[in-house]
This record gives sequence, structure tokens and C-alpha cells, in this order.
Amino acid sequence: MKFQITSSGALALVALIGSAAAKHSHGHSHHHEIRDVALEKKSGKCQFPTDAGLVAITPNLDNAGWAMSPDEPCKPGNYCPYACPPGEVSMQWDPKATSYTYPLSMRGGLYCDDDGNIQKPFPNRDYCESATGVLKAHNKAGKSVSFCQTVLPGNEAMLIPTLVETLADLAVPGMSYWCSTSAQYYINPPGVTTEEGCVWGSSEKPVGNWSPYTAGANTDADGNTFLKIGWNPIYLEPTTPFRNERPDFGVEINCEGDGCEGLPCKIDPAVNDVNEMVGDDIFAGAGGAKGCVVTIPKGQTAHIVVFEKESDGSTSSETIPVSTPSSTSTSTPTPTSTSTTETTTTSTPTPTSTSTSTATATSTSTSTSSTTTHAMSSAVSSTNLPKSSPTLSYTYQPHILTGSAEIFMASATTAAAASSSTSTGDATTAGVSVLTLAFGAMAAMVANF
Repeated sequence: MKFQITSSGALALVALIGSAAAKHSHGHSHHHEIRDVALEKKSGKCQFPTDAGLVAITPNLDNAGWAMSPDEPCKPGNYCPYACPPGEVSMQWDPKATSYTYPLSMRGGLYCDDDGNIQKPFPNRDYCESATGVLKAHNKAGKSVSFCQTVLPGNEAMLIPTLVETLADLAVPGMSYWCSTSAQYYINPPGVTTEEGCVWGSSEKPVGNWSPYTAGANTDADGNTFLKIGWNPIYLEPTTPFRNERPDFGVEINCEGDGCEGLPCKIDPAVNDVNEMVGDDIFAGAGGAKGCVVTIPKGQTAHIVVFEKESDGSTSSETIPVSTPSSTSTSTPTPTSTSTTETTTTSTPTPTSTSTSTATATSTSTSTSSTTTHAMSSAVSSTNLPKSSPTLSYTYQPHILTGSAEIFMASATTAAAASSSTSTGDATTAGVSVLTLAFGAMAAMVANF
């Protein structure tokens, strides 16, 4: 099945590329938005709303539940981001923050006024909005897996937790989300808790910011979702002590049904070395990190499957049949873990970061097995730093590891395929318009350096 990129898809892709440019222009010199020292002297409490169904992040530290660095309190006169339950995205931010540029990109969440009272920037909106149905995390590794979503708008640290036991929703925002940006995730090794993995971390071990793999996803106005998985460029940096160590787990994208474009898209440690992948359209992104993008058509669902390395070079991946729509149960976040069983879920995908394409694809076999019951178990809880962890430095820096160039490249390829398979001029026009708009955005990105 081939897809034709329409004007709405082009706008989504350009917005994604624009977000990558903004991340580049952020640089690595700033930590937090500069605060007015006078505001710090006010006596306002800026208390985190514990009755709003939100997920409290390290509630016993200075951030007191807000999705901010553990040593950064919410102060009067500032916007303070928060974490939504798995499968949902925040719908509150500074109404004046209409572009992905610093410091506007830091102004997510609720506003704490000069008196320390919390205010909703958009009173008629909920705190969070469901973004499920398109993407699920499927854990076949035998141990819990922590997917950690970055805070945006906010400091872009990987603080928002989703603990995957078997199957869990991953949020995939649509065009109504802040500046039409995407959801970005760090995928920690199996057995790493959200308390240990959903923090910035350090280069002492491959968790948090140094996790081996990342993912990104979003949905355009036509309902097509772009999902990317790939290597984390931070894992590959020369200063990372384990940069040459092959992880003992892999990730791949599987789809329910046959409509997805871009498969196979997989990292299999049984056959792939560091920064290698299985697929026909592998891209080199930020820092040379390899990635691939899958286009998920409207109405279909994809899974990011996490699996253990197999000694014989095969993996435990499986073909996932189309699920039958059914009602899903919703859990309200509390300070303790909760489990829910459901048959279908949703989420929206979008990939990110990259600059150049090209990479040699590796082939491998995938075994097919019977489907397991879709029992979803995800932890919705407050996240605390592990007691055994050493003191960590929380200098969060906006990053570009999940930018959008790969998504553009994959989508441009899709557009080309669509134009070559149709006799009308529409597909060709759409493909050209995407290329024109996207390259214009890339030119703007270069101008920002």
C-alpha cells in the first residue's frame, strides 16, 4: 500500500524539521530559562496539583512533583511543566509560546502567578489529552522495560515514565499538540526501573540520557503516523565509556495488518553491531546515529517490540494480527503502581532528528509465532530517584537526537513511490511540494547555525 503525501502531511513534516532546527539552535550552553531573582523572594507555594490525575515526578525533591529537574523548584512568575499518564499528552502551555524557539520552548505546563497560585493557561482545556490507539510498547524481554518520554514544552529531559510489563500505550501527539511537535522516548535496558531510567543519569551506565535506543512519533493532519526508532547518538559519543558495547536487547517496529511502509525497521543485537540496523531505508541522523522510519496509515496500530538477544541470531519477534476494536479501561494515576487489562489502545507516532541518509541494510530472519493476549500493564506512579544512586548532576540540555530529518527523508521516499505509482499529477505535485517545503526548512535550519 502506497501513500500520497498531501499538503497537510507536508506541513507536519516541515513542522518536524523546524523542531530539529530549533533544537540545533538551542545549543548546549543553557540550563534553565533565566529567572527574575526578585520572584524567588515571594512566598507563593506553587504547589503541584495532586488531585488532577497527573503523574508526580520526584515529589520529595525540590521540583515537588513537577516535570522539572529534581533540583529545580516551581517558582512564582514561571510556567511549570507536568507529566501526564501513559498514552496522554499535556495540553497546557504559555499561549504566547507559538514557536519552537528558546526560551518559549521551556514554557510548558501551568502558570504560577506572582502570589504562588497555580493557573491554567487554557481554562477550558483538560490537563491532558488522550493520544492513544496508534502506538504500543510491546515487552518480550522477560523483565520490565522503562520508556521515558521527554518533557516538551519544557527542559526536554526524559522524565515522563511508562513502565512496560507486557503491553502499554505510548502517546503520539497529533497536529493540535504544542507547535505540532512529536513525542520522544528513551528506551532503557530491560530490568531498569523508571526511577533509575527516567532521569538524566550519567555516563557511568547505559540508562537515561545514555540509553542505547530512542524512538519518536507523531501524526499528521491526514491521520498518517510517522514512527522512528534508532540508536541514541549520546551512546555513540567518543567520551561514552561503553560506546562499543553491543546491548543485550533489541527493538523493532511491528504493525497490525499489512499497511505500514518502511518495514523491516529493527535493531537486532544478535546480528547487528553497535550503530547497525536491519532495514531497507536506514538513515544516519544526529551524530551519525542510525535510524529508520515507518509510516503507519490512518486507523492502524504499530508496536515497538523490545526483545532479548537470541544466541542463534534470531529474535522473538512476531507478526501481530489486526486487533478488534473494543473498549479500553482508564486508570487514574496515584503514587502507587496500577495495572489495567485491555485489548486495544492507541498512540501517535513521529520520528525525528537526522541530517544525512544512507546506510547499508542488513538482512535477518524473523520468526512468526502465535499472538499472545493483549494484557497491558503499565505503571502510573510518582517517580523517585533510587536510594542507592549516587548524587547526580541535573544539567539538562536540549538535545537533537530525535530530530525530524529522518522522517522527512522517509516521507519524501514515500511521496516519490506514490508519484511513480499513480497516473495523476496530484501525487507528483504533492511529492514536489514536500521536497520544496522541507528543503526550505532545512535551509532555514542551516541559517540558524
